[in-house]
Amino acid sequence: MNNNQSHRRQPIALRSPRSRRGAVAVEFALTAGIAIAFFFASFEFCRVAMIRHTVDNAVYEAARTGIVPGATSNEVRTKANEILATIGITNANVKVTPANISSAATNLTVDITVPIEKNAFGASLFFKGKSVQRALTMARETAQ
Repeated sequence: MNNNQSHRRQPIALRSPRSRRGAVAVEFALTAGIAIAFFFASFEFCRVAMIRHTVDNAVYEAARTGIVPGATSNEVRTKANEILATIGITNANVKVTPANISSAATNLTVDITVPIEKNAFGASLFFKGKSVQRALTMARETAQ
């Protein structure tokens, strides 16, 4: 081997863009599928966060409605369902304790349970069989 041949390298055969089409298609199929899955999963998690915050607000506002003298449990349930309906929540279970609010009742408890699976955007794999449950007890206002 002479000195001139040792410094000279053989050129690497460059592939034409046409020969990469199959590899690009496979890479795109793999990465696009994962990206789309993350995209839709993020929508599901955002929807659940929205449900949680709406249930928190509904339980508070419904309890505030019920602690006023003369309020009824039907008014409490109606207020909770109105707030839940703002984001389209269905199948909510609103429980008011005591069931018949009287002037003798010192506390009022509102308990709301919302099934996530029936209120998510799509077929929720992450929240199957789960629900959001919030309860709040407030002292009733009394007329003096």
